[in-house]
Amino acid sequence: MKSVKSGIIFLLLIMSINVLMAGNENRAGQAGAMELLVNPWARSSGWGGANSGCIRGLEATNSNVAGIAFVPKTEISFAHTNWLQGSGVDVNAFGFVQKLGESNAIAMSVTAMSFGQIEITTVDMPDGGIGTYSPVLANIGISYSHMFSNSIYGGVTVRAISESMANLSAAGVAFDAGIQYVTGEKEQIKFGISLNNVGPTMSFKGDGLSFKADVLSSGVSLTAEQRSQTFELPSCVRIGGSYDFHISELHRLTLAATFTSNSFTKDQYQAGLEYSLKEIFMIRGGYVFEKGMYDITTRTTVYTGPTAGFSFDVPYNKKGGKVTIDYSYRLSDPFAGTHAIGAKINL
Repeated sequence: MKSVKSGIIFLLLIMSINVLMAGNENRAGQAGAMELLVNPWARSSGWGGANSGCIRGLEATNSNVAGIAFVPKTEISFAHTNWLQGSGVDVNAFGFVQKLGESNAIAMSVTAMSFGQIEITTVDMPDGGIGTYSPVLANIGISYSHMFSNSIYGGVTVRAISESMANLSAAGVAFDAGIQYVTGEKEQIKFGISLNNVGPTMSFKGDGLSFKADVLSSGVSLTAEQRSQTFELPSCVRIGGSYDFHISELHRLTLAATFTSNSFTKDQYQAGLEYSLKEIFMIRGGYVFEKGMYDITTRTTVYTGPTAGFSFDVPYNKKGGKVTIDYSYRLSDPFAGTHAIGAKINL
């Protein structure tokens, strides 16, 4: 059993090193399906994503899938994000986690990003007035996690990706893998490493790529179809850790940090702090840093760094059942920030 654990950890480390070496901010703009990097969940986004090493429940499918193994029985979650308020973009996410026996857990998660109604424009009618279209970016993930021991947890996700509008669409598949390690007398020390969004290239297909062409000197018109350039997925590696300060039976303070190496954008450093009162009320804050973000001429992110949020975990029975409400806010410039609210039921 020890050889299996060691093999999995070694494989993840090798895969992570390959992605880290492949990372190059000069490749920004060369990947697609960038919605895979958008965090739709309210609790973890309040940390700024710093809690990848200690994340738990369905939200773990976004950053480190090993965290779904910590769900006691059944969890059902939903979240709505008003992404960059004023842009008209909304993100909805929902799903469930189901524990199987003492060591296994499965999960399904669905995320959809909508952009509202956009005016159709042409060369002859640049102001529109001929109708609207509604792009939708969606993905569905199936996850599995296993508890190898009281300290080591691992998991994988297979994610189907869809990007579509009326006459154009692209489909693909992505894979995630993650490991979490828990140690300490009170299990107060946690580490995690994950590899996200690894998969084959994608490309667009559909009538939107076709056009009419006249055959010279023949008077015949034919319909020709252009080929879409393929694009890669925005793979990344997250390495995170956290430490719980148990001040008393009522109060807990958790410090967390994560380093994210992006293959097609700048690397990010995330740090966060959470205070908990009786594990019922929690308030948290975070900060996300990347190179050049303080200079408008070199900044490549709309977010300015600070994040904040809070949660209420209300027990409704003595068997561990509880209802949770989460909220988070991320500052941005331009736009008026990103608001996210989520609800969760543990049965």
